[in-house]
Amino acid sequence: MTETTSDVVVIGAGFAGLTAARELSQRGRTVTVLEAKDRIGGRTWLEDRMGRSLELGGTWVHWIQPFVWAEMGRYGIRPVTGPEFTTGYRRVDGQIVKGGAEEILELMDEANTALLARSREVFPLPWEPLHNPACTELDGITLAQAIDDLDLEPQVRELVRSFWALNFNGRLDEAAYTQALRWAAISNGDWMLMFEACATYKIDGGTKALIEAIRADAEIDLHLNTPVTAVNQTDGTVSVTTADGTRFTGAAVVLTLPLGALGSVEFTPALSAPKAKAAQRGQAGRGAKLWIKVAGRQERFVAFAPAESPLNFVQAEYFDADTTTLVAFGPDATVVPIDDVTAAQAMLDELAPGLEVLEVTGHNWVDDEYAGETWPMHYAGHLTECFEDLQRPDGRMFLAGADYATGWGGFIDGAIESGLTAARHVQELLAQPQPKEAELTA
Repeated sequence: MTETTSDVVVIGAGFAGLTAARELSQRGRTVTVLEAKDRIGGRTWLEDRMGRSLELGGTWVHWIQPFVWAEMGRYGIRPVTGPEFTTGYRRVDGQIVKGGAEEILELMDEANTALLARSREVFPLPWEPLHNPACTELDGITLAQAIDDLDLEPQVRELVRSFWALNFNGRLDEAAYTQALRWAAISNGDWMLMFEACATYKIDGGTKALIEAIRADAEIDLHLNTPVTAVNQTDGTVSVTTADGTRFTGAAVVLTLPLGALGSVEFTPALSAPKAKAAQRGQAGRGAKLWIKVAGRQERFVAFAPAESPLNFVQAEYFDADTTTLVAFGPDATVVPIDDVTAAQAMLDELAPGLEVLEVTGHNWVDDEYAGETWPMHYAGHLTECFEDLQRPDGRMFLAGADYATGWGGFIDGAIESGLTAARHVQELLAQPQPKEAELTA
Protein backbone atom coordinates (compact mmCIF):
# COMPACT_ATOMS: atom_id res chain seq x y z
CA MET A 1 0.00 0.00 0.00
CA THR A 2 1.37 3.41 -1.03
CA GLU A 3 1.65 5.94 1.81
CA THR A 4 2.25 9.71 1.67
CA THR A 5 2.87 11.88 4.74
CA SER A 6 2.26 15.60 5.26
CA ASP A 7 1.42 17.83 8.22
CA VAL A 8 -2.25 18.13 7.30
CA VAL A 9 -4.62 16.24 5.00
CA VAL A 10 -7.55 18.24 3.64
CA ILE A 11 -10.48 16.27 2.22
CA GLY A 12 -12.30 18.30 -0.42
CA ALA A 13 -11.14 21.12 -2.73
CA GLY A 14 -14.12 23.44 -2.45
CA PHE A 15 -14.00 26.91 -0.91
CA ALA A 16 -13.66 25.57 2.65
CA GLY A 17 -10.96 23.06 1.84
CA LEU A 18 -8.80 25.32 -0.30
CA THR A 19 -9.15 28.23 2.13
CA ALA A 20 -7.96 26.03 4.98
CA ALA A 21 -5.17 24.60 2.82
CA ARG A 22 -3.98 28.07 1.80
CA GLU A 23 -3.93 29.34 5.37
CA LEU A 24 -2.00 26.34 6.65
CA SER A 25 0.48 26.26 3.76
CA GLN A 26 1.22 29.95 4.24
CA ARG A 27 2.08 29.14 7.87
CA GLY A 28 4.69 26.68 6.73
CA ARG A 29 2.65 23.50 7.02
CA THR A 30 2.82 20.81 4.36
CA VAL A 31 -0.70 20.16 3.09
CA THR A 32 -2.17 17.40 0.95
CA VAL A 33 -5.61 18.02 -0.57
CA LEU A 34 -7.72 15.08 -1.76
CA GLU A 35 -10.63 15.84 -4.09
CA ALA A 36 -13.03 13.17 -5.34
CA LYS A 37 -14.06 15.09 -8.46
CA ASP A 38 -12.00 15.98 -11.51
CA ARG A 39 -12.16 19.70 -10.65
CA ILE A 40 -11.93 22.10 -7.73
CA GLY A 41 -14.87 24.14 -6.43
CA GLY A 42 -17.09 21.69 -4.56
CA ARG A 43 -20.74 22.72 -4.89
CA THR A 44 -19.76 25.70 -7.01
CA TRP A 45 -19.24 24.75 -10.64
CA LEU A 46 -18.92 27.18 -13.55
CA GLU A 47 -19.21 25.38 -16.88
CA ASP A 48 -19.85 26.30 -20.50
CA ARG A 49 -23.27 25.00 -21.48
CA MET A 50 -26.02 26.18 -23.81
CA GLY A 51 -23.62 28.79 -25.26
CA ARG A 52 -22.88 30.49 -21.92
CA SER A 53 -20.78 30.07 -18.79
CA LEU A 54 -23.38 28.88 -16.29
CA GLU A 55 -23.13 28.44 -12.53
CA LEU A 56 -24.49 24.95 -11.86
CA GLY A 57 -24.16 25.36 -8.10
CA GLY A 58 -23.48 28.23 -5.67
CA THR A 59 -23.42 31.66 -7.27
CA TRP A 60 -24.32 34.79 -5.34
CA VAL A 61 -22.30 37.02 -3.01
CA HIS A 62 -22.89 40.28 -1.15
CA TRP A 63 -20.93 42.85 0.88
CA ILE A 64 -22.82 41.88 4.04
CA GLN A 65 -21.06 38.51 3.67
CA PRO A 66 -17.69 39.59 5.07
CA PHE A 67 -15.53 36.57 4.34
CA VAL A 68 -16.23 36.17 0.64
CA TRP A 69 -16.17 39.93 0.14
CA ALA A 70 -12.75 40.12 1.79
CA GLU A 71 -11.46 37.32 -0.46
CA MET A 72 -12.72 39.12 -3.56
CA GLY A 73 -10.92 42.26 -2.40
CA ARG A 74 -7.79 40.27 -1.64
CA TYR A 75 -7.56 39.07 -5.25
CA GLY A 76 -8.96 42.16 -6.96
CA ILE A 77 -12.13 40.40 -8.15
CA ARG A 78 -15.17 42.61 -8.69
CA PRO A 79 -18.88 41.87 -8.23
CA VAL A 80 -21.30 41.79 -11.15
CA THR A 81 -24.87 43.00 -10.74
CA GLY A 82 -27.70 40.77 -11.95
CA PRO A 83 -30.65 42.05 -14.02
CA GLU A 84 -33.17 44.47 -12.55
CA PHE A 85 -36.57 42.87 -12.84
CA THR A 86 -39.57 44.74 -14.20
CA THR A 87 -42.24 42.04 -14.47
CA GLY A 88 -43.53 39.54 -11.95
CA TYR A 89 -45.80 36.51 -12.36
CA ARG A 90 -47.62 34.68 -9.58
CA ARG A 91 -50.58 32.36 -9.25
CA VAL A 92 -53.91 33.51 -7.82
CA ASP A 93 -56.79 31.00 -7.59
CA GLY A 94 -54.96 28.73 -10.02
CA GLN A 95 -54.46 31.45 -12.64
CA ILE A 96 -51.20 33.18 -13.61
CA VAL A 97 -51.34 36.89 -12.80
CA LYS A 98 -48.91 39.39 -14.33
CA GLY A 99 -47.80 42.54 -12.54
CA GLY A 100 -44.72 44.47 -11.54
CA ALA A 101 -41.80 42.69 -9.90
CA GLU A 102 -41.90 45.15 -7.00
CA GLU A 103 -45.55 44.28 -6.37
CA ILE A 104 -44.54 40.77 -5.37
CA LEU A 105 -42.08 42.06 -2.77
CA GLU A 106 -44.68 44.49 -1.47
CA LEU A 107 -47.25 41.70 -1.14
CA MET A 108 -44.84 39.69 1.00
CA ASP A 109 -43.44 42.57 3.03
CA GLU A 110 -45.83 42.65 5.97
CA ALA A 111 -45.93 38.86 6.29
CA ASN A 112 -42.17 38.37 6.09
CA THR A 113 -41.59 41.24 8.50
CA ALA A 114 -43.91 39.57 11.01
CA LEU A 115 -42.42 36.12 10.40
CA LEU A 116 -38.89 37.39 11.10
CA ALA A 117 -39.70 40.04 13.72
CA ARG A 118 -37.83 38.19 16.51
CA SER A 119 -34.68 37.48 14.49
CA ARG A 120 -32.36 39.94 16.26
CA GLU A 121 -33.92 39.16 19.62
CA VAL A 122 -33.35 35.43 19.26
CA PHE A 123 -29.97 35.82 17.54
CA PRO A 124 -28.48 39.06 18.92
CA LEU A 125 -25.00 37.87 17.91
CA PRO A 126 -25.61 36.17 14.55
CA TRP A 127 -22.14 34.57 14.45
CA GLU A 128 -22.85 33.00 17.85
CA PRO A 129 -26.20 31.35 17.13
CA LEU A 130 -26.41 29.55 20.48
CA HIS A 131 -25.63 32.68 22.49
CA ASN A 132 -29.29 33.23 23.45
CA PRO A 133 -30.95 30.17 25.05
CA ALA A 134 -34.26 31.34 23.55
CA CYS A 135 -33.25 29.67 20.28
CA THR A 136 -33.82 26.26 21.89
CA GLU A 137 -37.49 27.13 22.46
CA LEU A 138 -38.00 27.74 18.74
CA ASP A 139 -35.75 25.14 17.17
CA GLY A 140 -38.38 22.42 17.02
CA ILE A 141 -40.76 24.63 15.02
CA THR A 142 -40.87 24.12 11.25
CA LEU A 143 -41.07 27.04 8.88
CA ALA A 144 -44.42 25.71 7.64
CA GLN A 145 -45.79 25.97 11.20
CA ALA A 146 -44.41 29.47 11.67
CA ILE A 147 -46.02 30.68 8.44
CA ASP A 148 -49.34 29.03 9.31
CA ASP A 149 -49.31 30.76 12.70
CA LEU A 150 -49.43 34.14 10.94
CA ASP A 151 -52.96 33.38 9.68
CA LEU A 152 -52.33 35.07 6.34
CA GLU A 153 -54.77 35.81 3.55
CA PRO A 154 -54.57 32.80 1.14
CA GLN A 155 -52.78 34.40 -1.80
CA VAL A 156 -50.19 36.02 0.48
CA ARG A 157 -49.69 32.75 2.35
CA GLU A 158 -49.08 30.91 -0.93
CA LEU A 159 -46.58 33.51 -2.08
CA VAL A 160 -44.68 33.53 1.24
CA ARG A 161 -44.54 29.73 1.28
CA SER A 162 -43.11 29.74 -2.25
CA PHE A 163 -40.55 32.38 -1.29
CA TRP A 164 -39.27 30.25 1.59
CA ALA A 165 -39.34 27.02 -0.41
CA LEU A 166 -37.02 28.87 -2.79
CA ASN A 167 -34.71 29.95 0.05
CA PHE A 168 -34.58 26.48 1.56
CA ASN A 169 -34.59 24.61 -1.76
CA GLY A 170 -36.65 22.04 0.10
CA ARG A 171 -39.86 21.21 1.93
CA LEU A 172 -41.17 23.68 4.48
CA ASP A 173 -42.70 21.01 6.72
CA GLU A 174 -39.13 19.88 7.55
CA ALA A 175 -37.33 23.24 7.45
CA ALA A 176 -36.08 24.88 10.65
CA TYR A 177 -37.73 28.19 11.51
CA THR A 178 -34.53 29.07 13.36
CA GLN A 179 -32.58 28.92 10.09
CA ALA A 180 -34.87 31.56 8.59
CA LEU A 181 -34.39 33.70 11.70
CA ARG A 182 -30.60 33.28 11.50
CA TRP A 183 -30.53 34.46 7.87
CA ALA A 184 -32.63 37.48 8.80
CA ALA A 185 -30.56 38.28 11.90
CA ILE A 186 -27.32 38.21 9.94
CA SER A 187 -28.98 40.66 7.51
CA ASN A 188 -29.72 43.03 10.41
CA GLY A 189 -33.31 41.81 10.61
CA ASP A 190 -34.12 43.14 7.12
CA TRP A 191 -35.69 40.42 4.96
CA MET A 192 -35.36 42.44 1.75
CA LEU A 193 -31.63 42.91 2.39
CA MET A 194 -31.45 39.17 3.09
CA PHE A 195 -33.11 38.43 -0.26
CA GLU A 196 -30.79 40.86 -2.03
CA ALA A 197 -27.81 39.03 -0.54
CA CYS A 198 -29.20 35.72 -1.80
CA ALA A 199 -29.72 36.55 -5.46
CA THR A 200 -28.39 39.87 -6.76
CA TYR A 201 -24.58 40.05 -7.05
CA LYS A 202 -22.29 37.52 -8.70
CA ILE A 203 -18.52 37.20 -9.05
CA ASP A 204 -16.88 38.71 -12.12
CA GLY A 205 -15.48 35.70 -13.95
CA GLY A 206 -17.74 33.42 -11.97
CA THR A 207 -17.04 31.35 -8.88
CA LYS A 208 -14.23 29.72 -10.86
CA ALA A 209 -12.25 32.99 -10.82
CA LEU A 210 -12.26 33.14 -7.02
CA ILE A 211 -11.63 29.48 -6.30
CA GLU A 212 -8.72 29.43 -8.76
CA ALA A 213 -7.24 32.53 -7.13
CA ILE A 214 -7.33 30.82 -3.73
CA ARG A 215 -5.83 27.65 -5.23
CA ALA A 216 -2.99 29.59 -6.86
CA ASP A 217 -2.17 31.17 -3.48
CA ALA A 218 -1.76 27.80 -1.74
CA GLU A 219 1.40 25.67 -1.70
CA ILE A 220 -0.30 22.28 -1.66
CA ASP A 221 -0.14 18.77 -3.05
CA LEU A 222 -3.52 18.48 -4.82
CA HIS A 223 -4.93 15.12 -5.92
CA LEU A 224 -8.05 15.17 -8.11
CA ASN A 225 -10.19 12.08 -8.86
CA THR A 226 -9.26 10.80 -5.39
CA PRO A 227 -12.32 9.86 -3.33
CA VAL A 228 -11.75 9.08 0.34
CA THR A 229 -13.18 5.91 1.85
CA ALA A 230 -11.83 5.88 5.41
CA VAL A 231 -10.36 8.12 8.12
CA ASN A 232 -8.51 6.41 10.95
CA GLN A 233 -7.05 8.15 14.02
CA THR A 234 -4.47 6.48 16.22
CA ASP A 235 -1.41 7.46 18.28
CA GLY A 236 -1.56 11.16 17.38
CA THR A 237 -1.76 10.46 13.66
CA VAL A 238 -4.60 10.58 11.17
CA SER A 239 -4.59 8.11 8.29
CA VAL A 240 -6.80 8.75 5.26
CA THR A 241 -7.43 5.91 2.81
CA THR A 242 -8.62 6.53 -0.75
CA ALA A 243 -10.63 4.33 -3.09
CA ASP A 244 -7.52 2.94 -4.81
CA GLY A 245 -5.98 1.92 -1.47
CA THR A 246 -3.49 4.77 -1.20
CA ARG A 247 -2.97 6.04 2.33
CA PHE A 248 -2.23 9.65 3.26
CA THR A 249 -1.16 10.39 6.81
CA GLY A 250 -0.84 13.60 8.80
CA ALA A 251 -1.01 15.12 12.24
CA ALA A 252 -4.51 16.50 11.50
CA VAL A 253 -7.26 16.31 8.90
CA VAL A 254 -9.71 18.95 7.71
CA LEU A 255 -12.78 17.21 6.32
CA THR A 256 -15.09 19.33 4.14
CA LEU A 257 -17.61 16.76 2.92
CA PRO A 258 -21.24 17.93 3.14
CA LEU A 259 -23.46 16.21 5.70
CA GLY A 260 -25.15 14.41 2.80
CA ALA A 261 -21.86 12.72 1.87
CA LEU A 262 -20.39 11.89 5.29
CA GLY A 263 -21.95 8.44 5.15
CA SER A 264 -19.58 7.49 2.31
CA VAL A 265 -16.59 7.50 4.68
CA GLU A 266 -15.75 4.97 7.42
CA PHE A 267 -14.46 6.65 10.57
CA THR A 268 -12.29 5.00 13.24
CA PRO A 269 -13.08 5.82 15.95
CA ALA A 270 -16.69 6.44 14.96
CA LEU A 271 -18.09 9.94 14.71
CA SER A 272 -19.56 11.40 17.89
CA ALA A 273 -23.25 10.66 18.36
CA PRO A 274 -24.50 14.16 17.37
CA LYS A 275 -22.30 14.16 14.26
CA ALA A 276 -23.53 10.70 13.29
CA LYS A 277 -27.13 11.80 13.82
CA ALA A 278 -26.65 14.87 11.66
CA ALA A 279 -24.93 12.86 8.94
CA GLN A 280 -27.66 10.23 8.93
CA ARG A 281 -30.38 12.87 8.54
CA GLY A 282 -28.54 15.19 6.18
CA GLN A 283 -29.90 18.58 5.19
CA ALA A 284 -33.29 19.91 4.08
CA GLY A 285 -31.83 21.44 0.90
CA ARG A 286 -32.69 18.62 -1.48
CA GLY A 287 -34.12 20.54 -4.41
CA ALA A 288 -33.12 21.46 -7.94
CA LYS A 289 -31.48 24.28 -9.87
CA LEU A 290 -32.26 24.28 -13.58
CA TRP A 291 -31.07 26.44 -16.46
CA ILE A 292 -33.61 26.87 -19.27
CA LYS A 293 -33.06 28.57 -22.65
CA VAL A 294 -36.24 29.92 -24.25
CA ALA A 295 -36.95 31.47 -27.62
CA GLY A 296 -37.00 35.27 -28.00
CA ARG A 297 -35.59 38.16 -26.03
CA GLN A 298 -37.95 38.16 -23.06
CA GLU A 299 -38.85 40.73 -20.43
CA ARG A 300 -36.78 40.96 -17.27
CA PHE A 301 -39.16 38.87 -15.19
CA VAL A 302 -39.45 36.75 -12.06
CA ALA A 303 -42.20 34.20 -11.42
CA PHE A 304 -43.43 32.30 -8.37
CA ALA A 305 -45.52 29.12 -8.39
CA PRO A 306 -46.91 27.33 -5.29
CA ALA A 307 -44.28 25.92 -2.94
CA GLU A 308 -45.14 22.34 -3.87
CA SER A 309 -44.66 22.88 -7.63
CA PRO A 310 -41.81 21.02 -9.37
CA LEU A 311 -40.34 24.44 -10.19
CA ASN A 312 -41.61 27.12 -7.83
CA PHE A 313 -39.39 30.01 -8.97
CA VAL A 314 -37.82 31.24 -12.20
CA GLN A 315 -36.09 34.43 -13.27
CA ALA A 316 -34.73 35.71 -16.57
CA GLU A 317 -30.96 35.87 -16.14
CA TYR A 318 -29.26 36.34 -19.55
CA PHE A 319 -30.58 38.11 -22.63
CA ASP A 320 -29.42 37.55 -26.21
CA ALA A 321 -30.76 38.84 -29.51
CA ASP A 322 -33.20 35.99 -30.05
CA THR A 323 -33.05 33.86 -26.88
CA THR A 324 -33.25 34.31 -23.10
CA THR A 325 -31.63 32.07 -20.48
CA LEU A 326 -33.62 31.49 -17.31
CA VAL A 327 -32.56 30.08 -13.96
CA ALA A 328 -35.19 28.11 -12.03
CA PHE A 329 -35.46 26.31 -8.69
CA GLY A 330 -37.69 23.61 -7.23
CA PRO A 331 -37.92 21.99 -3.79
CA ASP A 332 -37.60 18.33 -4.87
CA ALA A 333 -34.81 17.16 -7.18
CA THR A 334 -36.52 13.82 -7.80
CA VAL A 335 -39.22 15.46 -9.94
CA VAL A 336 -37.00 17.83 -11.95
CA PRO A 337 -35.08 16.13 -14.78
CA ILE A 338 -32.08 18.17 -15.88
CA ASP A 339 -32.06 17.09 -19.54
CA ASP A 340 -35.71 16.88 -20.61
CA VAL A 341 -36.98 19.76 -22.76
CA THR A 342 -40.57 18.47 -22.75
CA ALA A 343 -40.67 18.22 -18.96
CA ALA A 344 -39.11 21.66 -18.62
CA GLN A 345 -41.77 23.10 -20.93
CA ALA A 346 -44.56 21.62 -18.81
CA MET A 347 -43.01 22.94 -15.58
CA LEU A 348 -42.36 26.39 -17.04
CA ASP A 349 -45.95 26.66 -18.29
CA GLU A 350 -47.01 26.69 -14.62
CA LEU A 351 -44.88 29.76 -13.93
CA ALA A 352 -44.87 32.10 -16.93
CA PRO A 353 -47.10 31.91 -20.03
CA GLY A 354 -46.13 31.65 -23.68
CA LEU A 355 -42.45 30.67 -23.44
CA GLU A 356 -40.90 28.11 -25.80
CA VAL A 357 -38.20 25.95 -24.23
CA LEU A 358 -35.22 25.29 -26.53
CA GLU A 359 -32.62 23.73 -24.20
CA VAL A 360 -32.26 22.78 -20.57
CA THR A 361 -29.35 21.82 -18.33
CA GLY A 362 -28.28 21.50 -14.71
CA HIS A 363 -26.66 19.18 -12.20
CA ASN A 364 -28.48 16.94 -9.75
CA TRP A 365 -26.61 17.66 -6.52
CA VAL A 366 -28.87 15.41 -4.46
CA ASP A 367 -27.92 12.38 -6.57
CA ASP A 368 -24.27 13.44 -6.54
CA GLU A 369 -22.53 10.95 -4.23
CA TYR A 370 -20.06 13.60 -3.10
CA ALA A 371 -22.78 16.13 -2.19
CA GLY A 372 -26.13 14.47 -1.40
CA GLU A 373 -27.75 17.91 -1.10
CA THR A 374 -27.85 21.36 -2.65
CA TRP A 375 -27.04 24.28 -0.36
CA PRO A 376 -27.22 23.19 3.28
CA MET A 377 -30.44 24.17 5.06
CA HIS A 378 -31.18 22.74 8.49
CA TYR A 379 -34.03 20.52 9.56
CA ALA A 380 -36.02 21.58 12.62
CA GLY A 381 -34.08 20.60 15.76
CA HIS A 382 -30.65 20.58 14.09
CA LEU A 383 -29.35 23.76 15.72
CA THR A 384 -29.84 22.62 19.32
CA GLU A 385 -29.25 18.89 18.80
CA CYS A 386 -26.22 18.79 16.50
CA PHE A 387 -24.78 22.18 15.59
CA GLU A 388 -22.48 22.75 18.57
CA ASP A 389 -20.95 19.29 18.32
CA LEU A 390 -20.41 19.62 14.56
CA GLN A 391 -18.15 22.58 15.27
CA ARG A 392 -16.04 20.60 17.76
CA PRO A 393 -13.17 18.46 16.46
CA ASP A 394 -13.33 14.70 16.75
CA GLY A 395 -9.80 14.12 17.98
CA ARG A 396 -7.55 15.48 15.23
CA MET A 397 -10.33 15.77 12.64
CA PHE A 398 -11.92 19.18 12.00
CA LEU A 399 -15.07 19.69 9.93
CA ALA A 400 -15.33 22.66 7.58
CA GLY A 401 -17.77 23.73 4.89
CA ALA A 402 -20.97 25.67 4.39
CA ASP A 403 -22.81 22.89 6.29
CA TYR A 404 -20.90 23.74 9.46
CA ALA A 405 -20.59 27.53 9.22
CA THR A 406 -21.39 29.74 12.18
CA GLY A 407 -22.63 32.68 10.12
CA TRP A 408 -23.78 32.46 6.50
CA GLY A 409 -24.44 28.71 6.45
CA GLY A 410 -25.36 27.57 2.96
CA PHE A 411 -23.28 30.24 1.20
CA ILE A 412 -19.77 30.57 -0.22
CA ASP A 413 -19.17 33.02 2.64
CA GLY A 414 -19.93 30.32 5.21
CA ALA A 415 -17.59 27.86 3.50
CA ILE A 416 -14.73 30.36 3.59
CA GLU A 417 -15.47 31.30 7.21
CA SER A 418 -15.37 27.68 8.32
CA GLY A 419 -12.20 27.00 6.34
CA LEU A 420 -10.47 29.87 8.12
CA THR A 421 -11.71 28.63 11.48
CA ALA A 422 -10.57 25.05 10.85
CA ALA A 423 -7.13 26.24 9.74
CA ARG A 424 -6.75 28.29 12.92
CA HIS A 425 -7.69 25.35 15.13
CA VAL A 426 -5.35 23.00 13.27
CA GLN A 427 -2.50 25.49 13.58
CA GLU A 428 -3.14 25.78 17.32
CA LEU A 429 -3.07 21.97 17.63
CA LEU A 430 0.15 21.59 15.65
CA ALA A 431 1.81 24.44 17.54
CA GLN A 432 1.41 22.62 20.87
CA PRO A 433 4.63 21.12 22.28
CA GLN A 434 4.92 17.47 21.35
CA PRO A 435 5.91 14.89 24.01
CA LYS A 436 9.62 14.05 23.98
CA GLU A 437 10.64 10.54 23.01
CA ALA A 438 11.70 9.77 26.60
CA GLU A 439 8.25 10.77 27.85
CA LEU A 440 6.58 8.53 25.27
CA THR A 441 8.57 5.50 26.41
CA ALA A 442 8.49 6.20 30.16
